[in-house]
Amino acid sequence: MKFLAGLLKTLSVLLLLLGTIFCTVVIVMVGIVDEQPDVILVFAGAWVCVLFVFFGILGTGIALSQTAKLKKRVERVERLEQHLFYAPAAPRAVSEVQAAPAESAPAAVPVQPAEPAVPETAAKKFDIKRWLPVIIAAALVVVALVLVLAIGGGEKNTPVAELPDTAPVTLQHAAEAIMTTDVAMKEIAVEFTVGGKTCKMGGIAKGSGMIHPNLATMLVFITTDAAISPEMLNTLLKADVQDSFNMVSIDGDTSTNDTVAVLANGMAGNALITEDGEDCRAFAEALAAVTTYLCRCIAKDGEGASKLLECRVTGAKDKAAAKATAKAVVCSSLTKAAMFGADANWGRVLCAIGYSGADVDVNKIDLKFVSCKGEVLVCKDGAGVPFSEEIAKEILLEDEIVIDVSLNDGTEAAAAFGCDLTYDYVKINGDYRT
Repeated sequence: MKFLAGLLKTLSVLLLLLGTIFCTVVIVMVGIVDEQPDVILVFAGAWVCVLFVFFGILGTGIALSQTAKLKKRVERVERLEQHLFYAPAAPRAVSEVQAAPAESAPAAVPVQPAEPAVPETAAKKFDIKRWLPVIIAAALVVVALVLVLAIGGGEKNTPVAELPDTAPVTLQHAAEAIMTTDVAMKEIAVEFTVGGKTCKMGGIAKGSGMIHPNLATMLVFITTDAAISPEMLNTLLKADVQDSFNMVSIDGDTSTNDTVAVLANGMAGNALITEDGEDCRAFAEALAAVTTYLCRCIAKDGEGASKLLECRVTGAKDKAAAKATAKAVVCSSLTKAAMFGADANWGRVLCAIGYSGADVDVNKIDLKFVSCKGEVLVCKDGAGVPFSEEIAKEILLEDEIVIDVSLNDGTEAAAAFGCDLTYDYVKINGDYRT
């Protein structure tokens, strides 16, 4: 019983210590950092429960301890009664005893052995070491109570009518919310006219690495107030992504997180677009403006990228050849590295065109590099031409470069978007840990 009593008292102290520390930390963090008074009240209530449990267990332990002490005292009294005896007087001869009168016989002298010494620990009135945990626990209780009062004391209930208006969620808020490794937000909004009605269209995107659609770590959400049937909207979106998002490549790696969604609520009030026509073409033009802009944003914000690369191909025999040529150039690691180094290495571009699989005549290809600083022709009819390295470098040091490829073999055109390959891309993905 004594062991059980000590165990209960120890458990009660530990419970109070751990409960108080936990509730105090949570109350402080929630109250100071998150400013959530309701959560503070919950944990304050939990702290009070811990306090009640503490006193309950402690009281049980003390009761058991007192019971054990009382039982020990009863056992001590019983042992004393068992050891109680009477000692006779000094021995005399038998004849003397027989001759002596009965009343002169010496009375028995009760003799009681000395009471066993009381243990030293029981004799102490106050043992500081024994009560130190309880003192510490009580101090923590006081601290927790002060913190609860200090944090919650300044709060007051505010009527709903007095609460400040919540700022409306904007396109920028949504664009920022979906960012992961992105450095810059990707968002755009445009206006266009359909059937005499002004319509709006906005788009946001997320994507920086593992970008190589059809499957890419890319999310795009486009909304419009134009009235258009679901079937026509689906048709226009599928046609658009073939020339926009599916023509982007950051690193040639793919992922299953590839989504482009368009939502239309029809609140602009235009006549419902259900078939091809002038209204449909106006909508498709606005959609292409939004998606192309977001494509450029994704490519420019590629992991570790310092430059946006756009390969524009013209004069192809067919659309497939134009797209294959453009995509091969922006995917070429050698070309991407050359652009990072501001090196007008036209041979790497022609190399990529050669393995693209497109039906092209290399002897007809013209190539030039273009930026806001000008342009420089580096290849004519499939062969290099003299050009100024200084001028070429100045052009290629800009953060947006156009690789202009003329196949001179047809009328079809296409464009692809990518970025340069830098040390930072290797560092970002080399330092990454799952």
